[in-house]
Amino acid sequence: MHERYEEMHEACVRYYVQEETMEAIARHLQLSRSSVSRLLAEARHTGMVRITVEAPQGSSSPVARSVAAIFGVNVHLVTVGESASIATRFERVSKLAAALLRDSVNDGDLIGVAWGVTLSNIVPFIEKRPLHDATIVQMNGGTNIHDTSARHVAAILQSLSQSFDARIVQFPVPAFFDYAETKEAMWRERSVKLVLNLQDKLNIAIFGIGSVDARVPSYVYTAGFLDEEEMGLIREQGIVGDVCTVLFREDGTYEDIDLNQRASGLTPAELQQIPKRIGVIADPSRARALLGALRAKTITDLVCDDTTARALLDLLDPEDQRKTPRH
Repeated sequence: MHERYEEMHEACVRYYVQEETMEAIARHLQLSRSSVSRLLAEARHTGMVRITVEAPQGSSSPVARSVAAIFGVNVHLVTVGESASIATRFERVSKLAAALLRDSVNDGDLIGVAWGVTLSNIVPFIEKRPLHDATIVQMNGGTNIHDTSARHVAAILQSLSQSFDARIVQFPVPAFFDYAETKEAMWRERSVKLVLNLQDKLNIAIFGIGSVDARVPSYVYTAGFLDEEEMGLIREQGIVGDVCTVLFREDGTYEDIDLNQRASGLTPAELQQIPKRIGVIADPSRARALLGALRAKTITDLVCDDTTARALLDLLDPEDQRKTPRH
C-alpha cells in the first residue's frame, strides 16, 4: 500500500507539476500508460490532487459587483440566463457551491450544515477531499410528526461525511418545538448542550435560503413542520423566508417573531459568529427571502445565478441602488 502511494504521488508530481507526458511517466515508473492513468484518477478520487477552477466571469459582472457593494458579501455568480429551466439553474449553482465548499474547508474544521432542498442538490456534486479531524455539525433540528427519522437530513450529513472523511454530530431535536418552554428545557440537557457548544465554535457553514412562496417549495413550509394555523401566522406577520428554520421578514427583522422562540436553528446573530457562511440560492422566486437573509447579515459568501441576483436588485429602493458601482 505504501509503495502504491509513493507511485501515485510521483506520478502526480511529474504529470501536474513537471508537465511530463503519461508515456514518459510510464517509462520512468516501469508501468503501462493505462496504469499511470489509473494512478492519476485514483489521486483525484482520494483527494491527493485537488483541481480548482477560477470563479466564473459572472462573479465580476456589474450585477455581482452591485450585490457585493450593497450588502458587503463575496458574490459567486453563475451566468445561466432567464430562459433556463429551474433544474438547470439548480444544477449550475449547486456545482459552484459544491466546489466553493470543497476548497474552503480545512483539517480540524467544524463544518455547520443546515438541511433543505438546496443542500440536497449540492451534496451529490462535492468531490471527495479527505480531511484530518474534521466534523460535520447539524445546525438545526430536522424531525416532525410526519418524519421522525429525518431521512433527508441523514442523507445530507452522510454524503458530506463521506466526501470529507469527517465525523458527524447530529442534532436530534425537532425543527420546531411545540412549546417554547420545551425548547428551553431541552437546551439545558447535557446531550443537547454538547451540540450547542460545537455550534458556537463552527469555522464554516453552508445553507440554503428557504422561501414561503418559492417555485421549488422549501421543506420547512411543505413537509409538515408547520400546521395551517402557523402558516397563516407566517403570512400575517410578513415573513418571507428562513435560514436554519429561523424565520425573518424582508427587512431582515426576526427577533419579535413568536415562532422563532420554538425554532431549533441558529439565529442570524449566532450565525454572524461563524467566520465563513455560504448562502446558496438558485431561484428568482426566492428573491425576497434572499433580501431578508442579506439584511439579517446571515451570509458572507453568496452563491447564486444571474437571474436571481437581478431579481434581488429589482427589489431595492433608490437609496440602496446608489451604492451600485458605476464602473
